[in-house]
Amino acid sequence: MKLIIQIPCYNEAETLEIALNDLPKEINGIDDIEVLIINDGSKDNTVEVARKWGVNHIVNFKRNKGLAKGFMAGIDACLRNGADIIVNTDADNQYNGSDIEKLVQPILEEKADIVIGERPIAETEHFSPLKKKLQKFGSWVVRKASKSDIPDAPSGFRAYSREAAMQMNVANEYTYTLETIVQAGRNKISMTSVPIRTNGELRPSRLFSSMFGYVKKSMLTILRAFMMYKPLMFFTFLGSVLFGVGAIIGIRFLIFFIMGTGNGHIQSLILASILLLIGFQTFVIGLQADLISANRKILEDIQYRVRKMDYDQTNKD
Repeated sequence: MKLIIQIPCYNEAETLEIALNDLPKEINGIDDIEVLIINDGSKDNTVEVARKWGVNHIVNFKRNKGLAKGFMAGIDACLRNGADIIVNTDADNQYNGSDIEKLVQPILEEKADIVIGERPIAETEHFSPLKKKLQKFGSWVVRKASKSDIPDAPSGFRAYSREAAMQMNVANEYTYTLETIVQAGRNKISMTSVPIRTNGELRPSRLFSSMFGYVKKSMLTILRAFMMYKPLMFFTFLGSVLFGVGAIIGIRFLIFFIMGTGNGHIQSLILASILLLIGFQTFVIGLQADLISANRKILEDIQYRVRKMDYDQTNKD
């Protein structure tokens, strides 16, 4: 049983060695532990630090492509190098490395294929009260969208079985954390979470420059994921609201018309007609999006088979 720990890096020369030294050397049930870093276009000596430490694998980007692209590149590289379990952690030593054993345990016991570390957000001192509330709200939205019970959706400390990793596919360029949970929920991949510990902050987060930017990107990511994986539900709800408002306004106009005062409410008739038309068109868009979603599922199945063939061929050789 091989575990590969992947670490996305962007200018992490100052903190990477601290994070690497915190990783476990042995875990019960794991035969081999290897480390892979994704150098996301770093301009410092991140790669030199990794090589000096003895990292097993390095994925290099010539320019910064973002956390989501780095995550997927790492997943592909881990699979090609024969990983049975993949753990993702951060280069700033945010997470306690010894808790990796807790992350992989449900996979080793075949109780889950994805395990997400639940941070003690309420006790995390460097999280502002607003950020704590937003983290909680974002996780609630993701639980609703994915029909899961994951309490800490934005957590990047997580483990994937080989089968789950082969099914992952991230479309957005911001982060993988939220979309992969929605995707896993849609594909009925078994998920669970375990409580984990966090370390003190070594540097400010680079994922967002302001709280407003964090909220905007997170909400857009959730909305996009919901539209991609539950399009008919999303557009049917939206179309029903528009159609319903149009119907109410139209009934109101009919009442005035029957009472003989309809001439003064022509604007209501026009607005009702527009809303009814838009509501119907939105529902039709939902049907089309549902067909596209079905095609996406076929493409994901093809991607899974290609990854499986690539993995089988690599390990055969």
